[in-house]
Amino acid sequence: MLKGLALLLCSLFAHVNAQACWCKTSPSRGLTLNCSSQGLRTIPHLPAEITELLLQDNLLTTVTPGHLDGLQHLQLVNFSGNPFHCDCSIQYLTQWLQRNKAVSVMPLCTSPAELAQRSIHELTDADFMSCVSDHCFGWLYNAILCVMLCFLIGLLLWCVQLARNSTFILGIDERHTGFEAESLRSLKPKHRVRVRYSIGSLSPGTDDMDKPLFNMDILPQILDVLNKQHNIKIKVP
Repeated sequence: MLKGLALLLCSLFAHVNAQACWCKTSPSRGLTLNCSSQGLRTIPHLPAEITELLLQDNLLTTVTPGHLDGLQHLQLVNFSGNPFHCDCSIQYLTQWLQRNKAVSVMPLCTSPAELAQRSIHELTDADFMSCVSDHCFGWLYNAILCVMLCFLIGLLLWCVQLARNSTFILGIDERHTGFEAESLRSLKPKHRVRVRYSIGSLSPGTDDMDKPLFNMDILPQILDVLNKQHNIKIKVP
């Protein structure tokens, strides 16, 4: 009953993922998934129950990292006859084959030329030196980017601190002692009255405002507060 269910599941996987694959069960070998000689360029999704995986004589050039990790019951895997390209992407298959030597028919590299006909499971770290260089270059790029970002943040903080400790001097000469303001007694524009006055007194013609707008007696106190609390110095001629 369990074998029949496993066979049904395997057949369903084979039909959905690669229609030319087929399954069979045997008392000695268990569940076999045969996808050989089908022109596959990628490995289909595989049921975890299979004990034999036949992928020989296809067009596989690499194996996606992690694709074989869930197959805990494998007794035989055949990758032979595939044109594997042994670059950085083949490292996962190399390590997987090295851990599963007893269950694999070892495939060979087809390219690049310097690694052609080498058994994939025999590749060493020396064969992947360019991958290490690429990894180091990426790490160095990230480190430089991080240092630059920290420098910019530090520069911004330094500018903020410098601005807080700076003293600003504002000079007011006689040309700017007069200024214009609007009476906002009413929100209606037609009731707004534009008046011109100077510090300490109002301009003639304002009947409802008869006291000074600014008390010059408190000017020294205001200047002192601006100087002590905000580092702002105002020079009055």
